[in-house]
Amino acid sequence: MEKIKVALIQMKSSDVDENIKKTVEFIKEASSKGANIVCTQELFKTDYFPQVENWDYFKLAEPVNESSETIKKFSEIARELGIVVILSLFEKRTDGIYHNTAAVIDADGKYLGKYRKMHIPDDPHFYEKFYFTPGDLGYRVFNTKFGKIGVLICWDQWFPEAARLTAMRGAKIIFYPTAIGWLPSEKEEYGESQYNAWETIQRSHAVANGIYVASVNRVGFEKSPDGNEGIEFWGQSFISNPYGKIIEKASEKEEEVLICDVDLSAIDETRTAWPFFRDRRIDSYEELTKRWLEDE
Repeated sequence: MEKIKVALIQMKSSDVDENIKKTVEFIKEASSKGANIVCTQELFKTDYFPQVENWDYFKLAEPVNESSETIKKFSEIARELGIVVILSLFEKRTDGIYHNTAAVIDADGKYLGKYRKMHIPDDPHFYEKFYFTPGDLGYRVFNTKFGKIGVLICWDQWFPEAARLTAMRGAKIIFYPTAIGWLPSEKEEYGESQYNAWETIQRSHAVANGIYVASVNRVGFEKSPDGNEGIEFWGQSFISNPYGKIIEKASEKEEEVLICDVDLSAIDETRTAWPFFRDRRIDSYEELTKRWLEDE
């Protein structure tokens, strides 16, 4: 299929049961409006717990495989509705090894596999290195009923190498489940610049790779469990076409199901006009595998 509909679920977090209930309702709403692929925000089942380092939060993790309860539940929904579902989950791989993971379920309910977040941040109120082991599955593409898609997660979105390698594997759309927002004490001075940087880098991935980019963010204010200032998630989930134009965008403050028409045939047209893959000097990029280049 060349022309499909993509849906992004932008939510305010509540408790686990309520988050699951709302997500199911939003998936059904998306399906009723013709969506073919639907993606949740990062760690959709819970509050954004990495605001603090707390051993108790490891209890929120779960296995991510075709036999796990969450996958079975959403596989049934995907099969019933004939819709591809992307879920962002806290994975327990084994004792002491945890990942920030996205699972992909095809429209027939088949579990296609998972991607583990590769780039793990460690910033004030975003203490993810405490919880998540860096991914080791590489940059993956999933061949769904409605086309080849890639999934990267939040901090991955700042790295052009991740988008490039995912596109090189054949992804027509890269989905970015995300949890990003303002610290209230920084919003007035840095808020606009931070948001503009976030939007610009992802639109640039769309341009550089001639693909669609779909970024789905949380919305609403979440208190910090330790009484610190908390995070105001800025919402504004969006979908960019291969020219970097935002074709649909959600609000800054409201929950919503953002639905967008996507024409995959535009990828060939764009790459023909702007043949970046043709003109890449792959013989000159070997130094990208180094951390830094010292002056000679």
